[in-house]
Amino acid sequence: MPQTDAADSNRWFVYILRCADDTLYTGISTNVERRLDEHNAGAPLGARYTRARRPVVLVYQESVSGRSAALRREREIKSQGRAWKTALIAAGDATAN
Repeated sequence: MPQTDAADSNRWFVYILRCADDTLYTGISTNVERRLDEHNAGAPLGARYTRARRPVVLVYQESVSGRSAALRREREIKSQGRAWKTALIAAGDATAN
């Protein structure tokens, strides 16, 4: 298990999943791998949206500092259309954390 220091405790991630039906789901977490496992496990751990659309695959993630910044970025991404999100995912292939 990786060690967590004080700097990591404020590290949040915004992520995008591609669902089995080719829809995109955006969320936030402090541990994207664990959250991805929860989404793919289904109820009650995964989000209701992804439960019926499994399996899901992580296609994008970015690191932000703090929960409030993660929530703002999640809202920004969710407010955009699919073409914008697809471009973000494509651009993030080279820069994803």
